[in-house]
Amino acid sequence: MKKVKLGHRLVGASHPPFVIAELSGNHGQSFDKAIELVDLAADSGAHAIKLQTYTPDTITLNIHEGEFFISDPNSLWKGNSLYNLYAKAMTPWEWHKDIFEHAKSKGLIAFSSPFDLTAVEFLESLDVPCYKIASFENTDHGLLEAVAKTGKPVILSTGMASQSELAESVEVLRENGCSELVLLKCTSNYPARPLDANLRTIPHLTDLFNCPAGLSDHTEGIGVAVASVALGASVIEKHFVSNRNEGGVDAEFSLEPFELKMLVDEVRRAYDALGEVFYGCTDKEIVSRMDRRSLYISKDMKAGEILTKENLRSVRPGLGLPTKYLPLLLSRKILKDVKAGTAMCWELV
Repeated sequence: MKKVKLGHRLVGASHPPFVIAELSGNHGQSFDKAIELVDLAADSGAHAIKLQTYTPDTITLNIHEGEFFISDPNSLWKGNSLYNLYAKAMTPWEWHKDIFEHAKSKGLIAFSSPFDLTAVEFLESLDVPCYKIASFENTDHGLLEAVAKTGKPVILSTGMASQSELAESVEVLRENGCSELVLLKCTSNYPARPLDANLRTIPHLTDLFNCPAGLSDHTEGIGVAVASVALGASVIEKHFVSNRNEGGVDAEFSLEPFELKMLVDEVRRAYDALGEVFYGCTDKEIVSRMDRRSLYISKDMKAGEILTKENLRSVRPGLGLPTKYLPLLLSRKILKDVKAGTAMCWELV
């Protein structure tokens, strides 16, 4: 399967998971907070920081009623119009360059999700290394075409998309020059239930579209993300906040710094644990073989005495004959005097 290069890192089944900290709107319209989040993400061990590039006017209409107003009682953002919500959540475009440069100085790969063609043009002027397409835009063929034509790697979230819709979107990307693609299993609900994660889709995405796959995770905590690595997730994306108690548009399903560090550590541990199909002793297990059971003389014996279950036993350590030979040895004569604690060997019979 192909590998994808995101910035200076390779992504794929033979490489450790690539962890993206999604800044989203958790900066609360404070540039200093945005820079602090970059620092915290770097300190937590994330590999990348991602922004979202839109304005209220590029993503919706300045209407505050009807279907443009969030009235769903279960929504985190109920009581807002779409326009006002996006005004709170947007990352000002004039911040992008400084955030990207600061992230690079911290060793992070920095990029963004464009939500319309003007955002693609703007991000190209900043020479981003790759693009992320959000789930709600994964059927916007015009946007996909524009991003693909940049020739840069594309990460596409699959939330809500049917298999046929995804096939169409992948075709648009590849026909327009996208040769490096990563698909992220995503549940577009906030926060999402682990029950709805359907992580077994991850290897299916890999097989179906012949590309690395991963997880854009909106569940609380890190358990779902860690589990995804066992199913082949090469990329993990999680929203990030400095302190959930301080709020933020996505705070409820975002990780705090200590949790992000835990995520980075645990997905790497899960990846390392996958290993390969292997039987027998690892290098570290060789010494442990001594603690297997084996056959030992358990009572002092004189030459000519008969071996019985009372004087020949299966015990630890493992320096005697294997225990499978016990039935064969019983009722045979010992050839010389032996003391209790002697490892059984063929020379004794």
